[in-house]
Amino acid sequence: MGFKSANIFVNLPVKDLNKSVAFFTKLGFEFNPQFTDENATCMIIGENIFAMLLVEDYFKTFIQKEISDTTNTSEVILAISAENREQVDEFVNKALDAGGTHSKDAIDHGFMYGWGFQDIDGHLWEIFYMDPSTVNPT
Repeated sequence: MGFKSANIFVNLPVKDLNKSVAFFTKLGFEFNPQFTDENATCMIIGENIFAMLLVEDYFKTFIQKEISDTTNTSEVILAISAENREQVDEFVNKALDAGGTHSKDAIDHGFMYGWGFQDIDGHLWEIFYMDPSTVNPT
């Protein structure tokens, strides 16, 4: 079974939707107004990739567990590929300037370079570049 034409919607709880929208707008993301109201917004990451930013109380209506306390725990790292190393640095620096926080130092593996940050709700993001000549096609 494959999902070659599937869309991916990552759902993230946020404390203040307006602040989260302002933060991600500074990073260059756009939002789909069709899926935006006082409880949620749909952030467009790529052609088939979206992040649903959901106010915590609304997020809770979809789960049976507690929301992870991002000051103490991590459930996921959202990794986004960049076109080159410079774009990695530019993006993470933008995130830090917009109010994000440092999560780890840049890592250079030669064939792959990455750097991460935490958004204003403590979710972990990693921006990475991988030399396409090192990836084996499947």
